[in-house]
Amino acid sequence: MLTAGLIVAGLAALLHVYIFVMESLTWTSPRTRATFGLTEQQAVDTKEMAFNQGFYNLFLAIVTAVGIAAIIMGCKGIGLALIFAGIGSMAAAALVLLLSSPDKARAAITQGTLPVLGIAALLIG
Repeated sequence: MLTAGLIVAGLAALLHVYIFVMESLTWTSPRTRATFGLTEQQAVDTKEMAFNQGFYNLFLAIVTAVGIAAIIMGCKGIGLALIFAGIGSMAAAALVLLLSSPDKARAAITQGTLPVLGIAALLIG
């Protein structure tokens, strides 16, 4: 189950890198605006906030990736601590989104499913 947990955690990290790209690099593009349901003016008005938020997603992905690398290099305790910090924060952020903005339930579920599955697999393994 450890291997499955690492794979799912890696997928969660990749998803959060993608979210980083959308929020920090392509926020005002038509495709990203459509994904987030934003008008052009809303995207322009929130660009600075989104840029910052995107980096939070990137940092969570990096923490998770470093944890996976640590486990591969034989440092299981350190690796698990980093992975749980990364995907635990991802799952917590998804829960906050769900509770604070129920109309964004689909986004919260998308953002939170892989981290929650990764946590479960790592706890079992």
